[in-house]
Amino acid sequence: MTNAARLISALADPTRRAVFERLKEGPRPVGEIASGLPVTRPAVSQHLKVLKDAGLVADRSVGTRRIYYIDPKGLGAMRAWLDQFWEASLDAFKLAAEAGAKKTKEEE
Repeated sequence: MTNAARLISALADPTRRAVFERLKEGPRPVGEIASGLPVTRPAVSQHLKVLKDAGLVADRSVGTRRIYYIDPKGLGAMRAWLDQFWEASLDAFKLAAEAGAKKTKEEE
């Protein structure tokens, strides 16, 4: 599986997206992330493992707790993958705009 496929697959699950979105507010332990979610704390831990394996989340030890946070490297990889589509769209728009401008000039 390519890195892009792992990223997309990891975020395809709505619970994992909810877990990931909770981390945008800053680093959190599993208990805080799980609070209010319709799944158990162990299930949240499993979702965090998938996000971590995809490179979207990292963790660090603080005493006996693990604190999870969004990994900027994984986010950068996702953005780079998405940017290729944005660049292709902009190139296509530029060509269409130039073709439209040329057609308008020819009609004048």
